Order: sequence, then C-alpha cells, then structure tokens
Amino acid sequence: MRISTRLALLSFAWPSALAAAQDSLQAVEIKSTRVAGPVYMLEGRGGNIGVSAGEDGLLMIDDQFAPLAEKIAAALKTISETGQLKFVLNTHWHGDHTGGNAFFGRTATIIAHENVRTRLTTKQTLFGGEIEPLPKSGWPVITFDESLTIHFNGEPIQVLHLARSHTDGDSVILFKKSNVVHMGDNFFSGMFPFVDVDSGGSVEGMTRNVARMLEELPADVKIIPGHGPLSTVAELKEFHRMLVATTDVVRQRVKAGQDLAAIQAEGLPEEWAPWGAGFIDTNRWIEIVVRSLEKDANG
Repeated sequence: MRISTRLALLSFAWPSALAAAQDSLQAVEIKSTRVAGPVYMLEGRGGNIGVSAGEDGLLMIDDQFAPLAEKIAAALKTISETGQLKFVLNTHWHGDHTGGNAFFGRTATIIAHENVRTRLTTKQTLFGGEIEPLPKSGWPVITFDESLTIHFNGEPIQVLHLARSHTDGDSVILFKKSNVVHMGDNFFSGMFPFVDVDSGGSVEGMTRNVARMLEELPADVKIIPGHGPLSTVAELKEFHRMLVATTDVVRQRVKAGQDLAAIQAEGLPEEWAPWGAGFIDTNRWIEIVVRSLEKDANG
C-alpha cells in the first residue's frame, strides 16, 4: 500500500509516467468503513476520503486520482443508492487528493481554501515536475480564508485552515456531532509525512498545528488521517512526538555545522526507523526537515 501510494504520487508529479501507473490504478479497490454517525472513510490509492451520507445527500472530503473517479462514485453508491453528491471539500491541492475534482465538480460544488484554488488554477511544480492547472470543472467555486461551517446531514461540519503546515492551503474538517475529524495531510499515521516546502509547507508549522489540534480535539475523537489507517488521539500524539523529536535532532546537527549528507549518514534514533517504511524514507525526511528549517530561518 505504501509503495503503491508512492508510485501514484510520482505519477501525479510527472504526467509522462502516468501511463505506466495506469495498470496499477486499474487494480485498485475502494474500501468503505463506517466511522461514526453519517461519516464514512474510503480508502483506495492516495489520500483517504471522508464522506458524510444522510438525508441532505453526500458530502465528500478529497477525491484521490482522476482514473479512480468512477470507482469512487460506485463506492458512494454503496453508501447511499439515492444520495446526490452535493459538496466536495479539498484538504489541499495535491493530485492524490484533488485528481477527481474535474469529474465530481461537474455536478457537485467544490470548496477549499483560497490558496488551493490559486494552485489548482495555475501551473505548479511538484517533485521537480510541472503540473498543469485542472480543467475548470475541477476548480473550487467556494473559497475561504480562515474557516467556514456547513450545516449538513444533521450536524455542523467545521472547516479550519491550518497555515504553513503540509502546504499553505491545508484544511482540517470536524464533524462536530459525530465526533470525527479529517486531518488531511497534516497527519500521516505511523509514517514520516511529506511536507511540501515549495508550496508553503513547514515542518515546524505542522508541529504547531498538530499540537493545536491535540488541545482542541476531544479525547475520544475518531481521526481520519491523510494517509494511514483510521486512528485515535493516541496515534496523533505519537505523530506529534515524532515531529518534535526528529526535528530537534536535525536542528541540533544543523547548529553544529553538519551538512545534509553528514546528517543523513548519522541517521535518526532507532525508534523512528519504522516510520521510514512509507512514502517518505528516513533520508528523505531528514532532507525535508533541513530544507524547511533553512527556509523558515531565511523568512
């Protein structure tokens, strides 16, 4: 799963590689799990999807890769045969979370932070490759700066912007009555995260934002991470501990005058080795932390 997620993200970054990934995407099955109340989690390839299904229709958080859109639509039918998809919320701009926008945006209203619209409507760079703007049907048509609330399926659904986190346009979505939160890519459960420094992301910003959410979330909340299994506050606390501990290690070595190669050669404490088994391995995580610290220091 983690290796295939990496292949899918790379195919998004380099469109020329997409054809090679098609067979892999064709084999993907969309798994649906009921989380609480009207809230479901869909797993396939790329970022985890959240769904609210009820008398008002369907609301979906993120939509993975474009080739999976019809499979995702079919999975929505298994949750609600008659429910119409009314809203799509994007947690940020990356293609493993917004690839299906053009498909679903033909009939549903797409909502995202203002910076997400900016990035989806203009050419971007990711992993060294150029990303073309999405077709107009994939653009968010409702945007916000700090927060908004959608009253849907019997509960307030609160959308909060987390500044300078995974990117510059991240949102988390709280289902207040169901006691569920979708963290987007501010939470990679049990693995090192990708922080898109070139898109305004910051490791220290992510650390602060996760700490903020830990202060605000109920102890028994159910958490849909951007990547990884359905989680609890315990896993989010461990993720935060990892962010603090590994960043501190790298920061001290940078202060001591070590360059990136030397820091990577020394590695991280052994307890964090399993976290490097995902999309971001230990060397890549160290590189991200170094780049993020340098960028933050230089303003």
